[in-house]
Amino acid sequence: MAIDLSDYENGAAFEGDYKDALKAVQKRLAYVHFAHIIHKKRTVLAFEGWDAAGKGGVIRRMTAEWDPRYFEVYSVGAPTKAEKDRHFLWRFWRDLPGDRSISVFDRTWYGRVLVERVEGYCSEAEWRRGYDEINEFEAQQIDSGTNIIKIFLHTTQETQDERLADRLDTPEKRWKVTEDDFRNRAKRAEYLAAYNDMFKNTDTRWAPWAVFDGNDKKAARIAVLNHVAERLEADVPTDFPEADPELVKLATEAFGYKPE
Repeated sequence: MAIDLSDYENGAAFEGDYKDALKAVQKRLAYVHFAHIIHKKRTVLAFEGWDAAGKGGVIRRMTAEWDPRYFEVYSVGAPTKAEKDRHFLWRFWRDLPGDRSISVFDRTWYGRVLVERVEGYCSEAEWRRGYDEINEFEAQQIDSGTNIIKIFLHTTQETQDERLADRLDTPEKRWKVTEDDFRNRAKRAEYLAAYNDMFKNTDTRWAPWAVFDGNDKKAARIAVLNHVAERLEADVPTDFPEADPELVKLATEAFGYKPE
């Protein structure tokens, strides 16, 4: 079925104990991250969504119990001159994960068919060609053994306005608000059209989109984190190897270690 963002505007509050649910899913994510490292897996986590939809909050909680040596978060902004001089996917190739690593993208290569399309930063021919280029790019990653998890956080205009107002009212959050937020807000209809085309053209069998109602932050966080855990668990073996006999021997000699 085609993705319709209006299906993700319920905004139902999280039911249950949020702290307990968060602790449980973070423990689950930590466990599968260890398995991801041990089995030398590679994963890309691609986050898209409206401004103030909660992507950053989700990412912070998702990675809270991960080993920082084996993941990297990339906050994608406007391309540099060097990046503009090359194919739009060039800068993303450099940040793809190696074995044992997870690359988390806060905004992604979908900028070609979103902001670049809406703001006129590329020609119509370029953004229309972008769908096939993106699908091929993602297929290449899958074929080479990299898992791709694509997440979109949706909010209504009312929710977005409330969050922008809250940021302006909170001194330590004001830095998050930029002129771009209001430029993008004024073009919501154009962005909705771009999102609909994005889903229509890039919700593929090998790299499907998962859309979440972001109107209640707590409910969205738990839902996204559980989805990521499920997707990682489906891709990563959860068996752990026995302790290296040589290391066991060294521990036994060093401090009398006895396996339990």
